[in-house]
Amino acid sequence: MQNTSHAVMAQRVEPSDSPDDFPTPPWATRALVEHVLGKEAVEGLSCLEPACGRGYMARPLAEYFGKVIAYDKYEYGFAQKRDFLSYPFQAGSHDWVITNPPFKLAEEFVHRSLVVARKGVAILARTVFLESVGRYESIFSVTPPSVFAQFVERVPMVKGRLDRHATTATGYAWFVWVKGQKQPKLAWIPPCRKRMERSEDYSSRLQKPV
Repeated sequence: MQNTSHAVMAQRVEPSDSPDDFPTPPWATRALVEHVLGKEAVEGLSCLEPACGRGYMARPLAEYFGKVIAYDKYEYGFAQKRDFLSYPFQAGSHDWVITNPPFKLAEEFVHRSLVVARKGVAILARTVFLESVGRYESIFSVTPPSVFAQFVERVPMVKGRLDRHATTATGYAWFVWVKGQKQPKLAWIPPCRKRMERSEDYSSRLQKPV
C-alpha cells in the first residue's frame, strides 16, 4: 500500500506555473533561531518572510523577532500578495530575510534577499542546493554563505499542507548569510524536533485561510 503521507522526494519537479506550496514545519524555523542564529542575536530585529504561504514560518519567527512582515506571490489568506522578485523593496529595508523559497527560484531569492536584508539572510533549501556549477558561479564563489547548517533529522514537507506523520528521503539545510561575516562555517542542527514541535502547530485552524 502506498504511503500517502510520504513527503516530497529530492527528484520532485513542479510545473513552471506552480506556487511550489510545500509548507515548512514550524519546528524547523525554531531550530534555525535557537541552533544557528541565536535568540539574543535577533531579539528586537525586523524580519521579512517573502514566501510565507499560510504563515507556518512567519508565526514561529514572530516568537523571536521584534517584527515580522510577511508576503507571498500567491493568495493563501494569511498575508498580502506581493511578488518578492518584482516588488521594489528598498535595499537594507529589513534586518533579516528568512524564507523557504520555491526551489526553482531559490537562486533569484538569494540574490534579491542579499540586497533587501540589512543584517542577514537565511534560506531553507534542499541540501542539494549546495551543488551545481551554475549556483557555484552565480552565488557560492562570489558570496558564499556564512553558515551551512545541515539538519541531522529529516524535515518532512508535503504539498499543500503540514502532516505530522509524513516522512521524507530528502535532506534539508539552512543557508545563512551574515553581512560582514565572510568565512564559511559548516554546522549541524542537532536532533531537536521533539523539543521544538508543538501540537498546535498542526491545528486544522491554521491549515485554512485566516
